[in-house]
Amino acid sequence: MAISGQKQGNSGSHKSVQDRLLDAAEELFSEHGFEGTSVREIAAAAECNIASVNYYFGGKDKLYTEVWRRELLQIRNARLKSIELVMSESGGEPSLEDLLRSFANAFVGPFVDENRSRRFMKLMAREILDQRVPVNMFVEEVVRPTMVAMRSPLLKACQGLKESMIPLIIVLLAGQLVHVVHLKAMFDRTKMAEMSAFDLNEAVDHIVKFSAAGIRACAEGKTESEGG
Repeated sequence: MAISGQKQGNSGSHKSVQDRLLDAAEELFSEHGFEGTSVREIAAAAECNIASVNYYFGGKDKLYTEVWRRELLQIRNARLKSIELVMSESGGEPSLEDLLRSFANAFVGPFVDENRSRRFMKLMAREILDQRVPVNMFVEEVVRPTMVAMRSPLLKACQGLKESMIPLIIVLLAGQLVHVVHLKAMFDRTKMAEMSAFDLNEAVDHIVKFSAAGIRACAEGKTESEGG
């Protein structure tokens, strides 16, 4: 199953005032940061009056939070849908590789669209440097639901796996995927000749195989300390 990007609904004049404000704010926040973006600029880009920001969102701070909430909900829903789909297609008995690949494809899907990827990664970089989104929002909107949804499928796909290992497994899988997405973006920008053939689908396939082998080894108790 190849990685595919997600379409973002209707565009232009078909969008509601709230969506136009969110789109404009996301673009401007990613380019100029929170402090470097004014309410006037957001309203102008969204073709709305300035008062609409307060009316719909209660100010720039809450608008910024809602920009992130929208991103997080899209990310969460894509991942949960991928888990539901692989469980349905497998009759509730997925292979470990199919489960991990479905999750991985949903994870990197938003980064396939080059424009969206560039914007989101800029937004993420600015948020890391100047944290404004409540940490608990990310945990509650994305991390916890994903871990809950993956728990039972992972236990079915890998017999002998300890439930206590699942949070770390998901964190490490996500870490590999984030890293490869960042590298892909870096190589694309620098046009490194040595990495001209870097393919995201191929990278995801390697991560899936590597992770599946590691998870099975852990489930079977084949740790380095036990290997002698």
